[in-house]
Amino acid sequence: MNIKMLKIDDLKPYENNPRKNAGAVDAVANSIKEFGFQQPVVIDKNNIIIAGHTRYFAAKKLKITEIPCVIADDLTEQQIYMYRLADNKTHELSGWDFDLLNAEFEKIFDFDVSDFGFDEIDLDECNTKFTLPEGGKSPFTEMTFTFANEQAEFIKKAMSAVKNDICETFGNENSNGNALYEVVRQWGEQKKLN
Repeated sequence: MNIKMLKIDDLKPYENNPRKNAGAVDAVANSIKEFGFQQPVVIDKNNIIIAGHTRYFAAKKLKITEIPCVIADDLTEQQIYMYRLADNKTHELSGWDFDLLNAEFEKIFDFDVSDFGFDEIDLDECNTKFTLPEGGKSPFTEMTFTFANEQAEFIKKAMSAVKNDICETFGNENSNGNALYEVVRQWGEQKKLN
């Protein structure tokens, strides 16, 4: 692999990139600021980005003028189209082992992990899902849902918006659970479910 330092202004994002990168730029920028630029951006022979758009936008945000790049001039046009999609899709196919993730978080003292994309919802799931012993959940019930990224972002915004409006917690100390309940409660009032 031949890595070259190229001027960021000479690189071009792929104009039809179907991946939405904006939500990850701050976390990636924090990562680059803290750990350096450890992964090169992959470009074609015309300096159009194949993989690494988020790293590119994060570097621009940090006002970095040169970034490491790999020129994938050995790929066909069809391979470039497919690699651009596959690079993003394969990240979605993995998940977290929350026991091991929690063990890793316990080793970290010098960082605010939310700076790197581990938000309150991630941490709540990690810290509560596996630590309550059997029989220790009463009178509470854990519920796990799977959302598309766009759904999750909207739900997080709604939960954040109602956190100051919560009037009944039923003894629940989980702020995210209370916020989600409040969102649903307000929706239920509008639909006259009570």
